Amino acid sequence: MIVYGSEYSYFTGKLEGYLRYKEIGYERRPLGVWMYSWKLRRLLGGAQLPTVRLDDGRWMTDTTPMIAWLEARCPDPPVIPAAEPIRLAALLVEDFGDEWLWRPAMHYRWSHAADRDLLSRRLAAEVVRLPLPLALRGRWFARRQARLFVAGDGVDARTRPHVEAAYTRVLDILEPPLARRPFLLGERPTIADFGMFGSMFRHFSLDPTPAAIMRERAPAVHGWVARVWAARASRVRAAPLLDAFPADLEPLLAEAGRTHLPMLAANASAFAAGRPVHDFTAGGVTYRGVPTSRYRVWALARVRDALLDLAGDDRAAAEELLGRTDCLAPLLAVDPPPSGHDPEGRAPFSRVARMVRDG
Repeated sequence: MIVYGSEYSYFTGKLEGYLRYKEIGYERRPLGVWMYSWKLRRLLGGAQLPTVRLDDGRWMTDTTPMIAWLEARCPDPPVIPAAEPIRLAALLVEDFGDEWLWRPAMHYRWSHAADRDLLSRRLAAEVVRLPLPLALRGRWFARRQARLFVAGDGVDARTRPHVEAAYTRVLDILEPPLARRPFLLGERPTIADFGMFGSMFRHFSLDPTPAAIMRERAPAVHGWVARVWAARASRVRAAPLLDAFPADLEPLLAEAGRTHLPMLAANASAFAAGRPVHDFTAGGVTYRGVPTSRYRVWALARVRDALLDLAGDDRAAAEELLGRTDCLAPLLAVDPPPSGHDPEGRAPFSRVARMVRDG
């Protein structure tokens, strides 16, 4: 298995954490300019980090369906809890980590001068391998990233304090439970851990500004990042998970209910109305001119369907948990229209939809 990605990439880190845990052999290669701009666009209709080439020649994209596909083939020990409502909550935490923490991760990397200068040079050296001076490549890369993922994602002087607080609030939520147990849902990692790991590993624990905040404010979270990276299924196969979603993580669901799910609902409404950009309000702060994402419509439908597919006591328990954490109303506020993302249900083998994913 070849993982085309980056040593500094959000989603490459998420996938690598999972592969290392399941002890699935892989080789990481940089997704260079030629591969990104030509080969993968011709093969898959687009390019994103990471993209995986299997030994049989097939190509996979998008960490969420990739991990689901790999789980079906390497199920022991499972990373998706079997019991409800902990399974549904774990999927919601994964999506929160993937989609909501993306914005502060990009902001810290590309808005703060020390982070921007360091990472632009490192990424330019890794992926922008052109016969140009490294400083020039780095400046071009930094401008591109800030345009797409900071200014282009609703981050400005007005929203910046809210974006930065999104990170520190999550640190404050995670610190107590991770001081008490090794992983979010027990003695071994689950999809909730890997969903939060993407941002916490390759961005927040390594980029200078958020890393300093993490070390001082949340040392248990810093230790958890290392534990996830070092975890191996063969060593924790019999380790137990919690029987129910823990009360000390309910504030994380409440954070998703106040921020992430309203963002997804507003995006789905904008997509249904055919608006290429939209505004949304989270925690009393309005983000303006945010690109409407087909993928986020699909992501909302995935979590919503995971709830609606339940019945009986499982459905009642899930609704009770989501209700008391302010997630139920925003999750059900909008019936997502067909997204057109993966219409044939072939993910992770479907062609690439435009997702804006170069973290």
